[in-house]
Amino acid sequence: MSVMRHSTDMKVVKEKMKVTFQHRQKVIQDPATASSVLDLFPRFLDTPGLIDQDFTMLFGEEVSGKFLAKWPTFFKPRIIKDCKNLSQSTELDDLLVSAQGDSDEGVWDCELAAILLLLHLLPPTSKGRKSSKISTSDAAHHLMKFMKVGGSMETFLKAGPTQPFLLCVGERKNIIQTFYIVLDQKVIPCVTQTGVAAFDELFKAHFVFAVSYDEALHNFYTFIQTTVYGIDVGSVKESPRVREIRARILHSTV
Repeated sequence: MSVMRHSTDMKVVKEKMKVTFQHRQKVIQDPATASSVLDLFPRFLDTPGLIDQDFTMLFGEEVSGKFLAKWPTFFKPRIIKDCKNLSQSTELDDLLVSAQGDSDEGVWDCELAAILLLLHLLPPTSKGRKSSKISTSDAAHHLMKFMKVGGSMETFLKAGPTQPFLLCVGERKNIIQTFYIVLDQKVIPCVTQTGVAAFDELFKAHFVFAVSYDEALHNFYTFIQTTVYGIDVGSVKESPRVREIRARILHSTV
C-alpha cells in the first residue's frame, strides 16, 4: 500500500490495486471503515480506470463489458422509440431531439440524453406516506450535473448528494469535454471521455464502493443492473414498473 500510494508509474499502481483488492473489499464491507476507503486508497482520485478494474475483479470481463456492448446498439434505440409514446413535455422533447441527433443540435450530449430518457420511463416513486415523490427533472440532478468549463467544482462538491453522481464539464451541455464521478465530496476522473463510458463507470462505482442507489433513482438503477448487466437477476427486488419496461424493451423492434 505504501508503494502504491507514492508510485508515479500507473502500471505499478494498477498492479498493487489488484494485489490489495481483497483487503479493500473487507474495508468497504465493514460499516465502521467503509467511509474511509478513498482515504486509504487515494489513487482512485488520480488514476483513471481503477473503478473498472475492481468491478471486473468482482464480476468478470463479460459482465463488465455488457453496458458498452449492448447500450448503444440495442437499448438506446428501443428506449428512444418507447419514450415517443409517453406524454410529451418540453423536457422530454428536448431529450428526444438530443438523443437522436448529433451533439451540435441537442440540449444535452446525445449519449447522456438517451440515458436520461430511461429515467423518464422509470421515474422516481415515493415510498410510504412520509416520503414525498420528486419530479423526474429533480431526479436527473441526482444522476448527473453540468458544470461550465472554468466553473467552481467546490460548489458541486458541497451541494451534491453523497451517492455517486456524474459531473459533466464542458462549454455547453451538448459538448462535454470531461467527466468525473463525485462520491462523498471527492472527485474521481473517468477513464474514457464519452457519455456512455462515463455512465458505465458511474454505475460500477456503486458496487466497487458498496454504495446504495439514490432512492429517487432506485428503479432506474435496478433496471440497468438486472436488464443490462444481468447482475443478481431473480434475487434483487424489482418493482412492477421495472419488469414491465424490461419486457417491453426486450421484445420490441426498432
